[in-house]
Amino acid sequence: MRAVWAIAALAGLLAAAVTGCSSGSTAPAQARRAVPPASYYLALGDSLSQGVQPDSAGVSVDTPDGYADQLYAALRPRHPGLRLVKLGCNGETTATMISGGICRYVGGSQLAAAVSFLRAHGSRVSLITIDIGANDPDSCVTRASALELASCALRAIPKTAANLTRILARLREAAPSTRMIAMNYYLPALAQWRDGLVGRTVARLTEVAATGFNDVLAKTYQLFGVRVADVSAAFQSGDFGQQETLPGFGTLPRNVAAICSWTWECAAPPRGPNEHPNQAGYAVIARAFQQAGAR
Repeated sequence: MRAVWAIAALAGLLAAAVTGCSSGSTAPAQARRAVPPASYYLALGDSLSQGVQPDSAGVSVDTPDGYADQLYAALRPRHPGLRLVKLGCNGETTATMISGGICRYVGGSQLAAAVSFLRAHGSRVSLITIDIGANDPDSCVTRASALELASCALRAIPKTAANLTRILARLREAAPSTRMIAMNYYLPALAQWRDGLVGRTVARLTEVAATGFNDVLAKTYQLFGVRVADVSAAFQSGDFGQQETLPGFGTLPRNVAAICSWTWECAAPPRGPNEHPNQAGYAVIARAFQQAGAR
């Protein structure tokens, strides 16, 4: 009997030793398999892609609360290897995105840096988002007078469309099958509705002109297979009919209330007036990108 127990004990020790060796050799391999492969979300554009907001002194600064940051946070649980790369530039126009001149980039411009990144990482770039055009000279998005709105309609829109076509052609050449989603724009100038009859006239003219501007952006994006996040609709930009009551502002048209709720345009100095979204406004934009197919 003692011999039997001795043999059983010896067998147990041998089994434990084998199991220990086996687990020791496979654990590192399992750990290596558990590391998700790296993929990239590339955010391009102007200040919105960098999450710019005014600080307590009223200075517009980059923040970690922009739409790209919030969209990345929403996507990452399903894509644990996903990394956010932000190349956007505060004040960027379609022209400076092509030629540079505001922010410093390897290659001289945001577009050159983006193309270089796409060529280097290829199919590992799973998503590109873009917002560009609102800072273009005489853009319909932020104009404050009827004369400037007319200038926008006659001159800026064709120029913006031509520049945007160049940008998208180069991006598509570098990333022919990568999912791209671009946004149209909300209208900060709607806040002028609160300034009496003249302000209401400007607000309505802005909405008409900006609708045309956003339509041109959408058509240009669609030519290159770029989906459009309808931020204008998310901000209820055309809805002068329905009324909302906001504390401190009274009763306003729904589109004006959205600007006052989701941007710093109606804020008191020194933070306002500032056209950039607040954290809640950037969340609205991020959701518009998700609805357009960011996943």
